Amino acid sequence: MKQRLAAVLLLCPVFTAYAESGKVHEHTFNNGLKVLVKEDHRSPVVVSQVWYKVGASYEPGGITGISHMLEHMMFKGTKQYPAGEFSRIIAENGGQENAFTGNDYTAYFQTLEKSRLEISFKLEADRMRNLDLKAEELEKELQVVTEERRMRTDDQPRSKTQEQFNAVAFANSPYKNPVIGWPSDIANYKVEDLQAWYQQWYAPNNATLVVVGDVDSQQVVQLAEKYFAGLQPSVIKPIKPQEEIEQQGLRKLTVKAPAKLPYIMMGYKVPVLKTAKPESEAYALEVLAGILDGGNGARLTSRLVRGKQIAVSVGAGYDFTSRLPELLMLEATPAEGQTVFDMEYALKDEVLQLKNELVSADELQRVKAQVLASDVYQKDSNFYQAMQLGMLETVGIGWQKADEYVKKINQVTAEQVRDVARKYLIEDHLTVAYLDPQPITEAPKPAKSIGGHHAF
Repeated sequence: MKQRLAAVLLLCPVFTAYAESGKVHEHTFNNGLKVLVKEDHRSPVVVSQVWYKVGASYEPGGITGISHMLEHMMFKGTKQYPAGEFSRIIAENGGQENAFTGNDYTAYFQTLEKSRLEISFKLEADRMRNLDLKAEELEKELQVVTEERRMRTDDQPRSKTQEQFNAVAFANSPYKNPVIGWPSDIANYKVEDLQAWYQQWYAPNNATLVVVGDVDSQQVVQLAEKYFAGLQPSVIKPIKPQEEIEQQGLRKLTVKAPAKLPYIMMGYKVPVLKTAKPESEAYALEVLAGILDGGNGARLTSRLVRGKQIAVSVGAGYDFTSRLPELLMLEATPAEGQTVFDMEYALKDEVLQLKNELVSADELQRVKAQVLASDVYQKDSNFYQAMQLGMLETVGIGWQKADEYVKKINQVTAEQVRDVARKYLIEDHLTVAYLDPQPITEAPKPAKSIGGHHAF
């Protein structure tokens, strides 16, 4: 189950054991910029990421999606490096660069040969405070973002269902809004809106610089000092809590859209690592999600797809590292001859079993091993190591939690899994969305290149 910012979720909840072996060096400059450096000398490469504590969940009504729009505009140049120069210089130096926006952060990154790190710092420090926002560039980029929205949401029945689902599941949490923004908000951005958003949030005291690779920590801090330490901080007012009101009963919605197959999404309100009290509940929910959907041996696939053969695909997901309380998600596409209501019954039956029967020691051990080993080779890269540090720091959990993950997951008991199922997976805190497929009347439009940046 990939929820919301799909690519970032791939990076998210699993932190690898490798994180424990490399020491993280932390340094904070007088202007508030935090620098995290982790040495990894396996290849002569370095990843540099700048994380800003701002994303879709910071946005008031009327300008939803503005964090994502500003991410696009950050590639439109400064007085020193006009539009296109940033990308050209990185490419010229054999590097790769991109950016992504989520609910709780906006991040920019470069991967370079280790001796080229200074180039990244020079360019990122410049656009942290000197972005040159032009109306004509915004006009061009508005078309790009509108097209991106059409391709990723409007023309994708599941994405469309998910967007409508979030808007119903959350009453007043900002997670009800799409990261890319609502269409009418996107259409009405003004340069002044972007300028104000940039001035408010893009500052050293609202950023974390993360560097992972074949570097010397002290040298990286000295290099960062040269480019970033002189930047002026902003006055950052604490963001309002925007706590979701308690849900008072089951919510259901139907989305009608041209699609080949029906589909169901179910979401239960749950705490996350930052909000769970005690925090062991978040680790128990993480293991619970793994029991349902942690590879081929997990319950949902083995029972509903291979066993009963009532689903074509099925999944579960949980955003462990969100800034605000989240949803534990279940999803399914019924097999031929089955309905979304059959799927709903089957998924609820799986939830009921988690409440009534303790998970066996063998299953618990398998899930722990799988959760911890999941995609290790991928998460063991410089990029993913930097991702986990930047994400944990930016959402307010603290990068140090990366080192605790293995130990805390191993401490989860079968009783804790049952207890969180009983406490949180309740009907009154559930939202269900059905995708009701409509006839596909026209051939899909050819995908245009959406230009700009960010694969995420």
